[in-house]
Amino acid sequence: GADGFGFEPDANGINRKIPQIGNVVIEDDVEIGSNATIDRAMMGSTTIHTNAKLDNLTLVAHNTQIGSSTFMCGQSGVAGSTTIGSHCILAGQVGVSGHINIADGTIFGAQTGVPKSIAKSGYYEGSPAIDAMQWRKSVVGFKQLPDILKRLQALENKV
Repeated sequence: GADGFGFEPDANGINRKIPQIGNVVIEDDVEIGSNATIDRAMMGSTTIHTNAKLDNLTLVAHNTQIGSSTFMCGQSGVAGSTTIGSHCILAGQVGVSGHINIADGTIFGAQTGVPKSIAKSGYYEGSPAIDAMQWRKSVVGFKQLPDILKRLQALENKV
């Protein structure tokens, strides 16, 4: 793997590279698509566990753990020092923040943004990630918002 994205400002505010002296461990039966990026760990290991499948254009940042039999679909990325559980699915364009943990068996729909740990497996969508059914109801409400605002304005004008 390439160096992880590790920098720290010096006393003068100049960003200086932190040496990335760790490695990348790719276990058995892993598939990695074209233009995937896997950053080696700052210390320790970035690990892609057994039977994980990484699609084209995916990013696994430094010190990240990708669980066994997990799928990462195209344009998904996981920031540094994050643990993705086993048997998870990250659909296309899912973005996962750094330094968090994702429960085994968790599924994220396309374009989901994951800013914090997910302790309970389930199906999540949206940004920030919430229960998929709740997200879908919210999207319906969001689409109706302009009409709702017009009706509210009309009611206020009557009062």
